[in-house]
Amino acid sequence: MKIRLNKYLAQAGVASRREADRMIVEGRVSLNGKTVESLGVLIDERTDKVEVDGKRIKIKNVPHLYLILNKPPGYLVTVKDPFKRPTVMDLLPSLKKRVYPVGRLDFNSEGLLLFTNDGDLAYRLMHPRYRVMKEYLVRVESKPKASALERLEKGIYLDGKKTAPAKIRMLTTTKGGTHIKVELFEGRKRELRRMFEAVGHKVLALKRIRFGSLTLGNLKKGQWRHLSQKELSRLKKDTRLT
Repeated sequence: MKIRLNKYLAQAGVASRREADRMIVEGRVSLNGKTVESLGVLIDERTDKVEVDGKRIKIKNVPHLYLILNKPPGYLVTVKDPFKRPTVMDLLPSLKKRVYPVGRLDFNSEGLLLFTNDGDLAYRLMHPRYRVMKEYLVRVESKPKASALERLEKGIYLDGKKTAPAKIRMLTTTKGGTHIKVELFEGRKRELRRMFEAVGHKVLALKRIRFGSLTLGNLKKGQWRHLSQKELSRLKKDTRLT
């Protein structure tokens, strides 16, 4: 049975599917001795030879790790940055098994970030089909009108594609801006910032406080911990993996 190359790399614990696609585009992945030049390649894991950076990759019974981090602002959500900027991997200890971040939080955003080497769970958590809700606290300039928030809830067009419906609740308005709680299951690049900018309100601060059933709790900025078995079971239920 053949599977997509990016799924194979995710199951082997090399990277998320998105990160695996990036590796392929960068020319770092070879199949049977030849550099892979396109995405969507199918492989037979029994007979094909896959290498990343010259190292043979095989799917083994690798124990899965699941970590949660309270990301501070000022870190990129990526495994490695070619410009040597700080990444979220700098906040984790040295681990025996490689893990990678699940989902996006931009450089200036903070909050809940999940890490794992479980490719199937990571894929389900991020794919819109599984509708895993994420909750954010957002602070924007000035006070949005109710009509603007209604537009965002119903969906607006960004780059010609309509955003998915969202749940939005205004909390308080202070001299520092308006505090808003947002729930959505999409995860396009800088989506929340661009949504509010589209209705005339710059995002001043953004923090993710929930991912599916997983919450930050009392985890401080820059701190991380392993998920409990109960938390993991709930996450898998969120994605219908169990």
